[in-house]
Amino acid sequence: FNATMKLSSYAGGDLLLPSCAERAPTGYRPWEEIVQRGEEQGVVWSRVKQPLRAVEKTVRSYGRDPSALIDLCRQALVYRTLSDLADGLHAIVNDPDVVVVRVKDRLHEDFDHRTGYRDVSINLRIASAEARARGLTGHTCEVQLLPECIARIKKESGHARYVRWRNLVGE
Repeated sequence: FNATMKLSSYAGGDLLLPSCAERAPTGYRPWEEIVQRGEEQGVVWSRVKQPLRAVEKTVRSYGRDPSALIDLCRQALVYRTLSDLADGLHAIVNDPDVVVVRVKDRLHEDFDHRTGYRDVSINLRIASAEARARGLTGHTCEVQLLPECIARIKKESGHARYVRWRNLVGE
């Protein structure tokens, strides 16, 4: 979580905080504001990919090669504008404590948009002194940069629809 908080701080992305829904209809807030209001305990952190889904994805998408599964741990950062999202991407890619493994740009017009889903997904490793001291520099995680309009749809019903589609096509 420390790395996500740092990324949110300097990359400008917001985190989901359902308790702030009365102040903002989307429920997304910058980390600094969350800390300032003492609402850290209310942040919705993404869960680790469930074992059944990890096995399913390894078999369906990676030819039974578990080393290809690099999104077990993930977190979304939400941006109000595409310009803000681009600034956040630039900040993450240029962070000396981050090793970028892959960037998947689902906002690009050439991306297969059958699902309607849009984001920029960054698979990365944290290479900070703390990560090195804990032996975690080999662990790859995923940070999803989402436009706020997509995040709202995903939160409401979009992800459930995607899961149904994914299961129908066997991905």
